[in-house]
Amino acid sequence: MEILESYGVETVGIAVAVVAVAAGAAYFYFGKKSKGSLDPENFKDFKLVVKNQLSHNVAKFRFALRTPTSVLGLPIGQHISCRGKDNVGEEVIKPYTPTTLDSDLGYFELVIKMYPQGRMSHHFREMRVGDYLSVKGPKGRFKYQVGQVRAFGMLAGGSGITPMFQVTRAILENPTDKTKVHLIYANVTYEDILLKEELDSLARNYPDRFQIYYVLNQPPDEWNGGVGFVSKEMIKAHCPAPASDIQILRCGPPPMNKAMAAHLDDLGYTKEMQFQF
Repeated sequence: MEILESYGVETVGIAVAVVAVAAGAAYFYFGKKSKGSLDPENFKDFKLVVKNQLSHNVAKFRFALRTPTSVLGLPIGQHISCRGKDNVGEEVIKPYTPTTLDSDLGYFELVIKMYPQGRMSHHFREMRVGDYLSVKGPKGRFKYQVGQVRAFGMLAGGSGITPMFQVTRAILENPTDKTKVHLIYANVTYEDILLKEELDSLARNYPDRFQIYYVLNQPPDEWNGGVGFVSKEMIKAHCPAPASDIQILRCGPPPMNKAMAAHLDDLGYTKEMQFQF
């Protein structure tokens, strides 16, 4: 059975270069961000300026902020609520995690996997450049501070990679952060892997701080990653061992999250060492 299908759940501008570099440096070195573009109580509309189809059912959406130097204002590891309409015109609200950070000025991006029966998937599938998306936030329980752990282990399935990618990028691109990241990322097929080019680039650029292990239920003939479901043996081999200064993050379809929680409990990870997005 396919790993995500068997889980049976829908997992689910151009600014002046000098300004962008300076603002990005200030963001990481001093932690001082401009006033964010989000409202936690009210939906705000953001214009779609680029829609890049990555595969038959995955697209990257870029939404413009108010000015080329505006920031979204989303804390690391948190998400936004997006509002749209399904195929019968009924309102639907669903959480998504941008793959961009506040060092990306003037815009934010969402990588969306669109499912045939997904209600919000329909809204994104129908969006065209020039349309607006209603967004509210920040949302989420995860709060990250530099140095809060020595290392993160991450267990992601399908589109559950997006919060992991956001946290990983923030850690690795911050020159003052020495946290290490160990990611296990599970999918059905090779084509289902989201953000693979970006993940592989991070692994190449930060080999001492970021390691990734891909797991596929239906791997291609030439494949040197994991096969099947994420197992206790895979977690033991590719994640940091239980300790007071590590944390294991997980995000995937609910049955996968439940299975991973059981694995972690069996391996001796306490509840304090675990977090589920």
